[in-house]
Amino acid sequence: MGSQGPSVRFRKLQSFETDYAPTTITQYESERSGMQVIVADRKGPKVNGYFTLATEIFDDSGAPHTLEHLVFMGSKSYQYKGLLDKLASRAYGGTNAWTATDHTAYTLETAGWDGFAQTLPVYLEHLVVPTITDAACSTEVHHFDGEGNDAGVVYSEMQAVQNQGSELMDIKARRLLYPENVGFRYETGGMMDALRVLTPEKIRDFHRTMYQPRNMCVIIIGEVDHDHLLQILDSFEESVKDDIPPLGAPFRRPWIESAQPPPLKETTIETVEFPEEDESVGDVLIGFFGPNCTNVTETTALNVLLTYLCGSSVAVLENVMVEKEELASSISYWWDARPNSVIWFQPTGVSTEKLQFVEQRLISLLKEVASKPLDLKYINECIQREKRQVKAQAEESESFYANNIITDYLFGARDGSTLKDLASLGEYERLESWTDDQWRDFLRQWISDAHHVSILGKPSLELANKQKADETARVEKRKKDLGPDGLEELKQKLEVAKKQNEVEIPDSVLEKWQVPSTESIHFIESQTARSGLARKLGVRENSAQKQVDQALKGAPLFLQFEDVPTNFVHISVHVGTSKVPKNYKPLLSLFNDNFFNTPIVRDGKRVDFEEVVMDLEKETISYSLDSGTRVGDSESFLIRMQVEADKYATAVEWIRTMMFDSIFDVTRLKAAVSKQLADIPESKRDGRVMSNEVEIALHNEPSSLLAAKRTLVKATYMKRLKKILQNDPDTAIAWFEEIRKTLFNSDNIRVLVTADVSRSKISEPVKTWDILANSLATTPTDIQPIVKPYTLLNAEGRNPGSIGATIIPMTTIDSSYSVSSGKGLSSFTDPAVPALLVAVQYLETVEGTLWTAVRGNGLAYGVYFAKELDGGYLHFKVYRSPSASKAIVAARDAIAALVNGTVAFEKPMIEGAISQLVMGLADEQATMSTAAMQNYVVGVVRGLEPDYSQQMLAKVRAVTVDDIKEAMKTWLLPIFEPGTSNIVVCCAHVMVEKLEKELQEMGYKTQTKQLSDYYDDYGLESPDGEGDEHDDEDEEMGSDASGSESGDSDESDD
Repeated sequence: MGSQGPSVRFRKLQSFETDYAPTTITQYESERSGMQVIVADRKGPKVNGYFTLATEIFDDSGAPHTLEHLVFMGSKSYQYKGLLDKLASRAYGGTNAWTATDHTAYTLETAGWDGFAQTLPVYLEHLVVPTITDAACSTEVHHFDGEGNDAGVVYSEMQAVQNQGSELMDIKARRLLYPENVGFRYETGGMMDALRVLTPEKIRDFHRTMYQPRNMCVIIIGEVDHDHLLQILDSFEESVKDDIPPLGAPFRRPWIESAQPPPLKETTIETVEFPEEDESVGDVLIGFFGPNCTNVTETTALNVLLTYLCGSSVAVLENVMVEKEELASSISYWWDARPNSVIWFQPTGVSTEKLQFVEQRLISLLKEVASKPLDLKYINECIQREKRQVKAQAEESESFYANNIITDYLFGARDGSTLKDLASLGEYERLESWTDDQWRDFLRQWISDAHHVSILGKPSLELANKQKADETARVEKRKKDLGPDGLEELKQKLEVAKKQNEVEIPDSVLEKWQVPSTESIHFIESQTARSGLARKLGVRENSAQKQVDQALKGAPLFLQFEDVPTNFVHISVHVGTSKVPKNYKPLLSLFNDNFFNTPIVRDGKRVDFEEVVMDLEKETISYSLDSGTRVGDSESFLIRMQVEADKYATAVEWIRTMMFDSIFDVTRLKAAVSKQLADIPESKRDGRVMSNEVEIALHNEPSSLLAAKRTLVKATYMKRLKKILQNDPDTAIAWFEEIRKTLFNSDNIRVLVTADVSRSKISEPVKTWDILANSLATTPTDIQPIVKPYTLLNAEGRNPGSIGATIIPMTTIDSSYSVSSGKGLSSFTDPAVPALLVAVQYLETVEGTLWTAVRGNGLAYGVYFAKELDGGYLHFKVYRSPSASKAIVAARDAIAALVNGTVAFEKPMIEGAISQLVMGLADEQATMSTAAMQNYVVGVVRGLEPDYSQQMLAKVRAVTVDDIKEAMKTWLLPIFEPGTSNIVVCCAHVMVEKLEKELQEMGYKTQTKQLSDYYDDYGLESPDGEGDEHDDEDEEMGSDASGSESGDSDESDD
């Protein structure tokens, strides 16, 4: 293609197809700026962009992280904060960004190419020529509020994580691995003391150096119009040619033309304390230098070796240290892609007194493995499984391509020669021929005989108290030094900065960009076919149904098939839990953990769990037992398997075997209990999850699975169960057998099979399930109904308001998290649904009403509504806030202003809200398996018409401003009113008094509770009649805990 014609100055470096997935990768380079463009063409409704810059800095200032926020504040031609986000919202899209140690990536995801193309040049201008004003640096990075407290979006973000155990251990390890002249040593997010003195000019200098087109790669994954793309990029480069350095100007490529770390000369072991009230459990982090990330054979060997060492419960480190010796709850492992990659092992949930021993045990075990012949048969099974999983990831996940391309751009050859490694999976074939000597040499070279750094993470209540006291004293001294006049001056300075940032965007500016047509959005079509009891839901005329009808008949199980052109078979067996007796419900988390990790009976003989797991790994791509919340049914679980098409019957046999031939083994159950108990202290350190747990305890029936699987239940229940397993194991085993009998009945099982049905990729799609049906006691005539979420609420949950505000102090957090609960809808077909959807989306739009009122004023990192349209509840959640009560008031007042007409609705934002709902539809159908799953959710779980989503979009487009106001008035404002809502707040101890006062001023009655007040033993008595060893600090300090959520998830942006 050469230079793409006279007007486009981009040359094609290469184009190739991947031989393991239907994807074409094309690489271009700008002849005038050096910018690289890499497109991975693959079918689907979503287009994903990753605009990546290699960013290298030699201090902890946080300049790379600050730019990740500042570029969204305006650019040379578009000097409005929020314009980019609002434009993306209107174009069926969304923006985000992250800062890693070695790069900053800005993302744009849209439904369809047209919206992507419209947003792209505006986005790139924000990256290359942002405004970076002093006012933006003040509000987004760091400032002092009118009360003398440190604030700012970036500062608050780092304040919430800097003193976490994982962060303290990570930064210590990097200080030991890297000298001062290597950028990997530093915290690119910014350390708090450095952020407090970071200047706008330093940020601008960093931008000038790093944010050049020659240091940027535009990565796009999806259905792309290449000619249109190159025209857009060429016009963009023309528009900024006077703002960027010429291609011949001096430039040092980050990371590659920089100093490289020297090899470790010795092993170093250091202890790092982290603030924590529960001092019983710590962590260990061990790091080794590894091979160059561009050596695809060696890095693939590393993946295989790590899987061999600790990839499952049969892998040697997990099997010995977790399953048998119970020294840790898990052995996490990963490696960081770098010219000298870093290999990490992390034993978690380690008893504090055993930290040193566990570190030594892991190292000695690695040496022991290297000293003897490896199990080459299992290594080769690991190779085959890794290869199968890569093929599946390439089909299902755009991030597979994004991650590989980003790594290649950062560290590979810029001529594309290393990128070409993505064309095939030949490295796996090369590894199949490796001998035992080669594998052990590799293990010794990089791990078992290599020097390493080890960090022992030790929890410390004394440190927690000292840090709180030091921080309070530091801020108090500043307030005293400033005095009333100084504080007032800071307040006025902040108000001026806010005013400069919040220049209103005229509608006429946004309306220059039309809302794109939906014609470029190519949704994935999945044909539904049904057999057995599923036919009662209705049967459609299509090629898949014809194939199923012509197939050999089988037992009348509930079978739904979703027909998509996949190379694999995805099976989900949907099992309800509503018939499990309430007192057994807490056992279900253990039942689930044990399901695939237990001995079985095969041909009358016992098969140990290690052999079971090895066989499962050999014959599947993946297998798991997941929460039914994935399909909108929290009172259920899903047995899931992904296999190659010729393993369809094998997968069904495995599902039957694990249901009926598994052995509830006391040793295995004890190990599972120990792991859950070891994880509780870690789980009890998260204010966000804890606020969710307490909300569930207040508003859900105890018989609901959501309530029974909470960590605060496990804290009591698992300790008592451990004693029973020790003293009276037969009783405990009988309980599990009772659960098995209750769950696995023909009227309680629904099956979803996603495969290429119409092209006969699976043989005997229906008859194969007789393998399972023959083990079920009865032939079903009907199926148990799926539990409607609103029926899980207790009386308070159905009509919230009598409790008021519950405040729970926690030592381990520096901010506050809250959940406000109000009454919600109980049906997807409620006439109020369309207006409520638009109302919530309007409020939550990035740079919209809530963003401006709350995040824009530094009152929280994020706020959002959480709902299930048939859940009977609405939640308003505040995430990481210096004052949750102020965030709630700001949100309430902003919504009230819209309802009473004080603030007018903006037409472009209404269009943006509707576009975001279209984007949500594309998300549900982003891949073949998700499109298939969505059909199941709509038709089976929710009992709706197949075209429900399309009908809803039509209704949404007809929603008026009056409809939106009515939805806000009827459904949203009551969440902020005493008497119609309850609030749960988890916060730092020093915040309690102030929160209590402010919540009472809002009209709420308040109560301060401890997390131990929400423990529940579900009637399980301690076998020795003694109390449990609850954390004493629960009563004294205000403990914390974590667990399940109400089927929603928290945003994690920027």
